[in-house]
Amino acid sequence: MNNEDEFYDAVTGLESDESYEGSAEMSSKVASTIVNDSNSAKQKMNGSQPQENGIRKRRTTLPAPMFSRSDFSVWSILKKCIGLELSKITMPIVFNEPLSFLQRISEYMEPTYLIHKANSLADSVERMQVVAAFAVSAVASQWERTGKPFNPLLGETYELARDDQGFRLVSEQVSHHPPISAFYAEGLNNDFIFQGSIYPKLKFWGKSVEAEPRGTITLELLKHNEAYTWTNPSCCVHNVIIGKLWIEQYGTVEIINHSTGDKCVLNFKPCGMFGKELHRVEGYIQDKNKKKLCVIYGKWTECMWSVDPSTYDSFKKSEKKWVEPRKPKQNDDSDRSENDEADDMPEVQETVQVVPGSKLLWRVASRPPDSTQMYNFTNFAVTLNEMDPELIGVLAPTDCRFRPDIRAMENGDMALASREKERLEEKQRGARKERAKNEEEWKTRWFQLSTNPHTGTPDWIFTGEYFDRKYADCPDIY
Repeated sequence: MNNEDEFYDAVTGLESDESYEGSAEMSSKVASTIVNDSNSAKQKMNGSQPQENGIRKRRTTLPAPMFSRSDFSVWSILKKCIGLELSKITMPIVFNEPLSFLQRISEYMEPTYLIHKANSLADSVERMQVVAAFAVSAVASQWERTGKPFNPLLGETYELARDDQGFRLVSEQVSHHPPISAFYAEGLNNDFIFQGSIYPKLKFWGKSVEAEPRGTITLELLKHNEAYTWTNPSCCVHNVIIGKLWIEQYGTVEIINHSTGDKCVLNFKPCGMFGKELHRVEGYIQDKNKKKLCVIYGKWTECMWSVDPSTYDSFKKSEKKWVEPRKPKQNDDSDRSENDEADDMPEVQETVQVVPGSKLLWRVASRPPDSTQMYNFTNFAVTLNEMDPELIGVLAPTDCRFRPDIRAMENGDMALASREKERLEEKQRGARKERAKNEEEWKTRWFQLSTNPHTGTPDWIFTGEYFDRKYADCPDIY
């Protein structure tokens, strides 16, 4: 495969260094191809789309199972990049998952019920507890998601409306130097706004890829006139060269309530030498006078709890261990891929030991039974690229669901996906050269670089115009 692409890890997968522009027209040929390639769309067109209580049921599986990555090696690609920030690198499409990073961002909204719950609470500390659980749950879907999302094209968008969960979202790839994805979501009852911009800095360290978080996330609970801001933890994907891939999150996340001055400090703990800290999150909520109000603990892959600080401290002193080990997994030499140098994930997995008197804040949802054959997608992720024919003509022509390379990969046609990916890259290279020739600058469509009113730092702010459906000046990117 000769096409150039920016390699980004399993968590991010941001866009390549090229850009493009053109007319806003979406050809009927492309639209009909997308519809014909979608099994769920075929059902809809035939009048057999499943219904439940008058609401269209979303699909529960992908059109085709994922391809095996076992016959591919990335060492020849990455060996010159040790210690460097990742830039343009040729990567086989087999290492992707059939979603754009913009769609991956929308997975923050899977536990939207937590936002609604926070809005329903009268006490500000209880609201902060639930917001903290929401911030942790936002990274839960990344567990075992070792395929990289497709790099969003400059000007690419994604819209997601979920009446059943009470929100609508739009995102746009607003920059390619650095690669920045901006998103905006709002409650359908005008009860919350959730927005942010994401541009992680990625480095390859020989056996692993590290993503350092960049960009601010803001949640506004309009009923309470509260705004919370935070930045996601760092992420590391181990064994990107050889061995079994596994992911850990680590670093300190500070969630600030700009209305009350309360702060939640969460420590995503690194794995440690014997894996005892793997996935653990531990922290506390303090008021503006730095008095601890409650302790929050758990695992970002499992659940989060809250408890009174004195109760937690007493439990820690009386118990030598606060976790109960699960039965160790049997060693599987096949997972070592003939390389004793691999960063093996700890064999002993420890689950959360609940402190008496604790309150459950969040528990991870189960995944589809055949998730391993669907890129380890959650039930929510499975639905993100589904195309409802009624959306054609409603969505912006730049929406991810119109991308032919992602659509082909989802349908199991890897050869077509690779060709389409290369074609899109050639198209954006040509458009970039044309802009440079005419001394034109790229202009974002739905977000503008401004100042976050709560942090005072630069941020990409939604213009509010997307849902007017005026797409006449959208670029032709596909």
